Amino acid sequence: MAKRDYYEVLGVEKSASEDDIKKAYRKLAKKYHPDLNKDNKEEAEAKFKEVSEAYEVLSDASKRQRYDQFGHAGVDGNAGGSYGAGGFGGFDGFDVGDIFESFFGGGFGGRRSATRAQRGSDIGQRVTITFEEAAFGTSKTIDITRMEKCEHCGGSGAKAGTQAETCKTCGGTGQVRMSMGFMTTQRTCDACHGTGKIIKTPCEHCRGQGLVRKSRKIDVNIPAGIDNGQRVSVRGQGNHGKNGGPAGDVIIAVTVKPHALFTRQGDNVLCDFVVTFTEAALGAKLEVPTLDGKVEFTLPEGTQSGSVFRLRDKGITHLQMRGRGDQLVKIIVEVPKNLNSKQKELLRQFANETGDKNNKQKKSFADKIKGLF
Repeated sequence: MAKRDYYEVLGVEKSASEDDIKKAYRKLAKKYHPDLNKDNKEEAEAKFKEVSEAYEVLSDASKRQRYDQFGHAGVDGNAGGSYGAGGFGGFDGFDVGDIFESFFGGGFGGRRSATRAQRGSDIGQRVTITFEEAAFGTSKTIDITRMEKCEHCGGSGAKAGTQAETCKTCGGTGQVRMSMGFMTTQRTCDACHGTGKIIKTPCEHCRGQGLVRKSRKIDVNIPAGIDNGQRVSVRGQGNHGKNGGPAGDVIIAVTVKPHALFTRQGDNVLCDFVVTFTEAALGAKLEVPTLDGKVEFTLPEGTQSGSVFRLRDKGITHLQMRGRGDQLVKIIVEVPKNLNSKQKELLRQFANETGDKNNKQKKSFADKIKGLF
């Protein structure tokens, strides 16, 4: 049977936000979890698998992009998760047990453990760069403050020379079982507060948390071609994890300063260039500014104001690709002001010498007016 559209499975629009997708998944996971549908477990399990598979793809930005572009063929081998005898797995930082903890106060069947490895959280940071740095790439050293494993207790939270003891109430799982009619659920252990351990002598440096706040400097490579508002991830430089879990990332939001001469349009650079009436009429040798410095450009005679010329490969570097965009030079013809009497007389003589053959656009416009009126 052909797979249903993942957005249809979750009941969300294709424009749905990450939060909308997560909310839809939580709602449907509660509805179809096999432990809540014992009278129709087989059908519920199939629905639960379908919902979980859809969420596993749509909650991942890269997989969602491939799915939007290629459909199911773009994510084959990535969707489906793990649904075997080991239970129904979690996706992207939270699992089904998290859903039922908020719903019932605990998980199901003893499969969860509060002592499992936990990934550290991400850290957000902003970096401001110049227009040129965005075009060609750059490297920045930034200051961050993150939670790191306490070096005095090795992250255990117990004072050096002592050890945390296994909680006798929950047996080290961080959860205690309780029966609710036909269901057996779990809730956080009150004795150890879900850690699974009792620390009788806490480390004085981290106060038993196992993590301490540290200020660090890290290097960030900003790729060539990045645009204002885009983000860069520095893997593994975020807050340290717990119970042996990996560190989070540092997510850099990039702000690009406006340029005095250039504006960006995709990977092309736009630039206005002002010339005199004489230069536009007779043509001229110009020195046009680019991101690579000034280049010589020959302005053809008779150039009209608003004409745009293209300088190949003088634009922004394509992000994560070879090649560059172009520079588009828009010619602005300046009409002289504050003319003296001699200059005005010369222009009148010039006007008398020119005819329709020198001002074809004006003649064409005048003919259109005559045709209308």
